[in-house]
Order: sequence, then C-alpha cells, then structure tokens
Amino acid sequence: MQTNFTPEQLTDPHVAESEGILRKCVHCGFCTATCPTYVTLGNELDSPRGRIYLIKDMLENGRPADEEVVTHIDRCLSCLACMTTCPSGVNYMHLVDHARVHIEQTYKRPLKDRLVRNVLAAVLPYPSRFRLALRAARLGRPFAAVMKRVPFLKTFGVMLDLAPKDIAPTSPASVPGVRAAQAEKRGRVAILTGCAQPVLKPGINEATIRLLTRLGVEVAVPQGEGCCGALVHHMGREEQALSAARHNVDVWTKAADEGGLDAIIITASGCGTTIKDYGHMLRLDPAYAEKAARVSALAKDVTEYLATLDLPRQEPKEIIVAYHSACSMQHGQKITMAPKVLLRNAGFTVRDPAEGHLCCGSAGTYNILQPDISATLKARKVKNIEATKADIIATGNIGCITQIATGTAMPILHTVELLDWAYGGEKPAGILPSP
Repeated sequence: MQTNFTPEQLTDPHVAESEGILRKCVHCGFCTATCPTYVTLGNELDSPRGRIYLIKDMLENGRPADEEVVTHIDRCLSCLACMTTCPSGVNYMHLVDHARVHIEQTYKRPLKDRLVRNVLAAVLPYPSRFRLALRAARLGRPFAAVMKRVPFLKTFGVMLDLAPKDIAPTSPASVPGVRAAQAEKRGRVAILTGCAQPVLKPGINEATIRLLTRLGVEVAVPQGEGCCGALVHHMGREEQALSAARHNVDVWTKAADEGGLDAIIITASGCGTTIKDYGHMLRLDPAYAEKAARVSALAKDVTEYLATLDLPRQEPKEIIVAYHSACSMQHGQKITMAPKVLLRNAGFTVRDPAEGHLCCGSAGTYNILQPDISATLKARKVKNIEATKADIIATGNIGCITQIATGTAMPILHTVELLDWAYGGEKPAGILPSP
C-alpha cells in the first residue's frame, strides 16, 4: 500500500511504525474471510482491510478520529485472525493499537461510553474492587432486563447478566510466596495470578500450582504483581497500560534476579499475548526496554511450558473434549498444537469444532461494549462446539470460559484443570463419573 506521510510525521516513532505496517498491506482481501465482524456484518469497513484504510486516512491527514472511524475500530475484536491469514505479514495488532491510542487522545466519546469505559478501567484490573462489584451486582440483577431496554443503561444491564451468581472466596493461590516442588526439583517459575481470573475462577491457578509442584517445578507468586494491562491497552489508555507493564516488569525482574526463573507462567491467554508484547510496548523507554524484552522472552502459556516437561502418556479415558482455541492463543501467540497434544497424551479424546478460527465474542470487554455482535458470535461458536457431541469443553482463556458458559449447558474447563486431574490432581466439578 502506498503511503504519503510527511518527513515531519515520520519523526514520531509510532507513526513511523504504522507507516511501515501499512506499506506491507497489498489489498489482497484474504483477511476478510476470517474476520468475525466482516463475516457477521458484511461491511467492508468492518474488515481488517477496511479498517486499515480508515486508519491510514486518519493518520496520514493528521486529523482527529471521527465517529465513523471510532465505530468501526470499536467493532474490532482484536482477535488477530487476520494476522494468521495475512500472506504479507501485516502486523495489524500494532496498527490497531496505535489507532486506539489516537482515538483516545483525539475523540470525545458520548457520556455513556465514557462512563462505562471508566468503570471498566477502574474496576476489572483490581481483584478486590472486582469482587466488591460482583457482590453489588446481586442487588442489581433483578433489574437487568429493564436496564437493557433503556439505551443509556443497556451496557450496565449486560454487565449484570454476565456477573456470576456465586463468588469464590479469595484463593490461597493468590497469596505471595513460594510453593515448593513436591518431587525432585526440575525448574522454577513465577505465575501470573491475574485480576479477573482469580475472582471468577480461582481453581485455574490452584490447579496450575498443584500440577507444576507435583511435577517438580517450584512456583513463585511474587509480591506486588498486578494486572498485565491488557484491558486498558485495548481501550487505548496507553499510559495506564504502560504503567501496569512497567510495574510487572520490575516485579518479575526482581524475582528472576533473586531466585532465577525458567518461565513466567500465564494461565489466561489474553494476558499472555500482551505480556509477550511488553518488549515492543516499552521499546522506546530506555529504562525498561531491555528488562521488558527479558520478561517477554520468559512469558509462557502454561501449556507451552508443560509441553517441555515430557509428561508421560496416560491410559485412555472415555471422555471426549471439544477444544476451543482462544483467539489470543492461536492467533496472538501462535500456540495451536500443544494444548491438544497434552490433552490427548493425558488420555482424552480431542475434537476440533468447525470454524475454530472464529472468535467466540468475548475478547476482553467486547461482550460488554459490543453485546449484539458478541451474542451473534457466541451463538455461532456454541452451535459449532455442541455439534462435536463432546462431553466437555476445554480452553485456555477465562474470557472464553465466561462467554461460552453463558450459551451452553456443556461443562467448560480450563485445559490445565483437566491436565491436573489426569496427572493425579482433584477431579474438577462437572467431569463425568470415572469409567
């Protein structure tokens, strides 16, 4: 794609990077076939190619974002299926990230949108606040249907629908400290406890720690670790995202320097995609560029790390698992085979749902901010999963678990919960009786 940025514009490293990305696009349109919003809406401007044109026009002309640009960029799930499909290597992720920052800096959203986004940014990254909000949601849930009929309150009604009825207590897995290896020590890792996940489903990290320590891996939960910054990053709140990244870089660098780390284990693939990008996000910060690159290199999805441990094959189980590959796993991190191989080696029969490349509609806060498109994608995903006739669903991202669970009666678990059980851990709730 030909670009016409001025030399002065290109002195901005963010603009220069975007210009390089834009030049790689050859208008081929392969991305349209795998873009969930284009497949759903059929609008060229809701495809990656269409959004690239909008971003190019906005950045080249140095103009503020307008309602049209914001509408179509907001509809992007950042599922990154386009990057898997693109034959030219267009880094759409970094381009749309830049566009979102530009929108945040130059466009004043309507009051309702500002209010919703401020609430999400102030609550979700903080486990204690999130837990308190979920308790308050119990009082508001009876009014959810009414709220969804009032345009100004619709988004808050959607939030109430998504809020779980039961809230787990704070898990010991979130308490800072070191969990000793229970077998001959073969490694040492840190684990990201996360922000939303330990509130919504603390059993995921509990299963991870149990499994790793049984396998001889020492697990550290560093003091002071916080939200990875993904949520605000995708909202264009650059300084807040970079602040979160710097904070965690300091925490994990200290943990690595003091005790050594083979990896930083991530159990939410959405977080993993962002943490693996810390090196890029902080590349212009001389105080953090090198440390951030080190942290990104250490970041590993839990299945990515387990695949290096050569786990023994288990006896076959009469349980069929439909594996849902989260977008942040398959497109963001390019991890496609490890989870399925681990499950098969653990004795499960694994089936791939049709259209596995399409997003389930969760995408961080997308199911709150774009509930109608999200609901359409969820229904499509659930239909494909249920068609596998599997006994249970496995996936590697808390957002997908929460989203899909609201659309089906099939039990859904994190992949590591099944692996923990297969290798001597507790049987997760929802598993069929042992054959």
